[in-house]
Amino acid sequence: MKVLDLRCGQGHGFEGWFASEDDFQTQLADGRLECPLCADRAITKQLSAPRLNLSGARAPTAPPAAPHDARAQAPGAGPAPAQPAAAAPATADGPAAPAALQALWLQAVQHVLKNTEDVGERFPEEARRIHYGETEQRGIRGLASPEERAALADEGIEVAALPLPAGLKGPVQ
Repeated sequence: MKVLDLRCGQGHGFEGWFASEDDFQTQLADGRLECPLCADRAITKQLSAPRLNLSGARAPTAPPAAPHDARAQAPGAGPAPAQPAAAAPATADGPAAPAALQALWLQAVQHVLKNTEDVGERFPEEARRIHYGETEQRGIRGLASPEERAALADEGIEVAALPLPAGLKGPVQ
């Protein structure tokens, strides 16, 4: 089994597991590989260092524990939101690593999917019905063309485009 570090044309990094190098090359040539975040099929293999398990070799030592990170919050605001382990905040040295930003974005997308109703292509009509009080207030998501989004904005209805990762469009395993 080969575990490869891959990157799409949009710069998203991810892992791919293949039976062999030939299996990877075949899937790449057939166009069966795509980014799990944006479905881009322009995939490149990145350099990575293999980890070899040799008999008698010692396991790598764990890195030192990071100091406790206390987060400020407003009084009565409840517990601070949980951060995924990979989601490191920006540091004084620069912005958070791309993998951490991807993890935060994926967490936000999952939150939207969990807390909104999918109205599909009825999105512009349903957004208007909610805005004008014809139906109950609720979070919705769906499909709208750029022209439909502009028309909604002209009516004072705020919408935001949120591209969904290809892996979240179907059943999540």
